[in-house]
Amino acid sequence: MARAEFTDAIALLKADHRKVEGLFEQFEGTKSSSQKEKIAKQICLELKIHTMIEEEIFYPAFKGKIEDDTLDEAYVEHDGAKVLVNEIEAGSPDDNFYDAKVTVLSEEIKHHVHEEEMPSQGMFAQCRKTDVDLVALGEQMFARKEELLTQAKTAGLPPAQTTTLQLAIAD
Repeated sequence: MARAEFTDAIALLKADHRKVEGLFEQFEGTKSSSQKEKIAKQICLELKIHTMIEEEIFYPAFKGKIEDDTLDEAYVEHDGAKVLVNEIEAGSPDDNFYDAKVTVLSEEIKHHVHEEEMPSQGMFAQCRKTDVDLVALGEQMFARKEELLTQAKTAGLPPAQTTTLQLAIAD
């Protein structure tokens, strides 16, 4: 990803949103199990990195500056997506519910993106009204994203870690 693709933190996040939306469309349009698996793994990687840079850098920058409920809901929405991401990564297209999990993940992400990008009252609109330097924040997020992409290619990323959910394992 070239720096020229975004002008600030919000533009970077929106570019990520568009990329993942395109991947979901590709997934829906393919019948090949190997292609489905490849696209699903790319979706999961993109979402893991996206949620990490949001939770490590973007959301903390706006704590106390935008509505608390907006941030709290975003963390919970991320956790719902992370559970599905981990299940999809651990599975294969031959598993029961694999396609359904990708479809539900797509629906959850569409909702989350809408909440963030909603004009005038969405998270991004609230963030633009603060004194946070969105250009500097975007540079910081871009650098972290590059680190995570390198880690993904070399050592891999660990499973997505939930922030708000305490997951119980059934015996």
